[in-house]
Parts: sequence; C-alpha cells; structure tokens
Amino acid sequence: MAEGQTYATGGCQCGRIRFRVTEPLGRANLCHCRMCQRATGNAFAPLIEVATGRVTWTGRPATWASSNIAERGFCATCGTPLFYRQTGRTTIELMAGSLDHPEDYDPAANHGTESRLPWLARLAALPDRETTLAPGTTLVSHQPETR
Repeated sequence: MAEGQTYATGGCQCGRIRFRVTEPLGRANLCHCRMCQRATGNAFAPLIEVATGRVTWTGRPATWASSNIAERGFCATCGTPLFYRQTGRTTIELMAGSLDHPEDYDPAANHGTESRLPWLARLAALPDRETTLAPGTTLVSHQPETR
C-alpha cells in the first residue's frame, strides 16, 4: 500500500464539503434503527467504517449530537448527511451515498433490525423504471460532477 494512496472520495451535493479516504474501506452495513431512519430521511442508513485519521476533509462538516453516544456530520449548506460517529471511537461511518462511487459499497450486515421496515423485503419484486423527464423538460443538476 502506497503512502497517501486514495481508496475512496466523496462529498456533499453542493460540493462545499469533500473527503478523501487513505485506507481500504472497512465494515459496511445497513442500519435500520429509528435514529438512522430520521437522520437520513430514508428507510435505513448505508454506512461504511473507516479510521477517523484516514479521512481528509476539504471544507468542514457541521455536526449534531443525535444522542448521548453519537454525533452525525452533514453539510450545513445543502444538508447532505455525511457520517455517523460514536463517542469515544477512533472510527467514523461514512454514508455510502456520499461516496463518489457508491457502487463500490457492498453491505455485509444489517443493524438496528428492531426498526427495519417490513416492506423492504418486497423491493426486489417491485417493477423497475428508469428516471424519465416530461417531454420538453431539461434537467440541470446543481451538483458538481465527480465522476
């Protein structure tokens, strides 16, 4: 492993906050707990663990103590959730959706399953549809290109 090698990059929607990870990505999981559902506005939080000291930030994420044992990092400008950090740990868990290549994320476990939404088991059976726009509509993204 080369010193300073980049294993992952990512950031927020508006581009104000970016990060670079200089170690292989660690444990990946989906957290279904109620706090993660609320923090992401989603059914679960896809998280991937890395050593805090191996993440270099450009811009400074805002943080909020979501409980007495954890804080969550996010962009104060666009609101993108960026990480979860448990108090006293030397790791953080990055939100997989904030990675430039979230397809590299491969969850290996479910956590907080006491709050898992029952309809998640049916997702694979639902019909698929690609994103489409109404005729004559042009999509102009305000997100910086990262790929």
